[in-house]
Order: sequence, then structure tokens, then C-alpha cells
Amino acid sequence: MESVGKSLIFIGLIIIFIGLILVFAEKLPFGLGKLPGDIYIKKDNFTFYFPITTSILISIFLSLIFIILSKIGK
Repeated sequence: MESVGKSLIFIGLIIIFIGLILVFAEKLPFGLGKLPGDIYIKKDNFTFYFPITTSILISIFLSLIFIILSKIGK
């Protein structure tokens, strides 16, 4: 039962961290979501946005975090 409690605390901290990022994302200096390489097409009544560069950076960042956490957990 103790491991379930630790897992829930860890998941809660991750959710808090993601929430803080969403709240302060506009104030970040590097403009996450508006990076070069993100696809943005706007026409009369149609807008298409695909943040490919942002997605790659987030994927790399999360991969590094999970690798570090797996090394710490062993």
C-alpha cells in the first residue's frame, strides 16, 4: 500500500508541474509553441497549427526526465 501512496504523490507532483507550466507559459522567454519549425497556416476561415518543433523538444525533455528517474529508482 505504501508504493501506491508514493505513486499517487509522484503523479500529483507531475500534474502540479504541468499546471504551473501552462499558467506561466506565456511569460517564458523562448515562446514555447511559437518556435521555428512549428507549422502555422491561416486562411480566410481556416486555421491549421501543428507544433512539430515544440513537440520534439517536449519529447526530448520528458525522455530525459524519465531516464533520470529510472536511474534514481534503481
